[in-house]
Amino acid sequence: MSAETPTALVADSHELFRAGVVALLTRECGFGRVIEAGSLDEALMRLDEHAGIRFACFDLAMPGIGTPLNLRSVREVFPRTRIAVIGGSGRGGGREEIFLALRAGLHGYVPKALGVDEIAAAFRLILAGGIFVPPSLAELPLPSDWAPSYEPSRPVGTEVRLTPRQQDVLRLIRSGKSNKEIARTLGLTENTVKVHANALYRALGVRDRTGAAQRAGQS
Repeated sequence: MSAETPTALVADSHELFRAGVVALLTRECGFGRVIEAGSLDEALMRLDEHAGIRFACFDLAMPGIGTPLNLRSVREVFPRTRIAVIGGSGRGGGREEIFLALRAGLHGYVPKALGVDEIAAAFRLILAGGIFVPPSLAELPLPSDWAPSYEPSRPVGTEVRLTPRQQDVLRLIRSGKSNKEIARTLGLTENTVKVHANALYRALGVRDRTGAAQRAGQS
């Protein structure tokens, strides 16, 4: 298949829903190839393997994500990919989750409860360069600080909740391993490790691996 074929990625742990999104992206959004992933690590590996993925959507309920803020590092490592999150049981989604997605620099929050035509329209808007939020929130004012922020997100002294994969990466950082060595140990790509490392730096409120190791040693 040609390298120019428009390519998308669907990351969702529910196979049936994933298949529906694949069909929608193919039929309604003109993608010639849609790659599937059932976990965050698999999605990151697919992004690393297939250069030029134009659009990726992530299910927030998928193990390993936890919060939309953890996808901020995906935006940094894969800046050319338009990224949306799919979540929420209601048509409006969760207000806090939506604002966190916007703060993370993601390109949209699409509730699963929207109709097929509405989801397709949301994806097309994102692909055209827009930012999608559910209709119920579209007319409400956003917080003044909603824009992407790349500063550490937690001050020292606050409770830190790392995902299991972030805990794995932190343990190996503390042992002195490089990203390449961590990738080899965990069976991941270096970019996947970089995404997890950047996310845990923010969770810990530090800027680099040295700070992460020191902060972890204080807990």
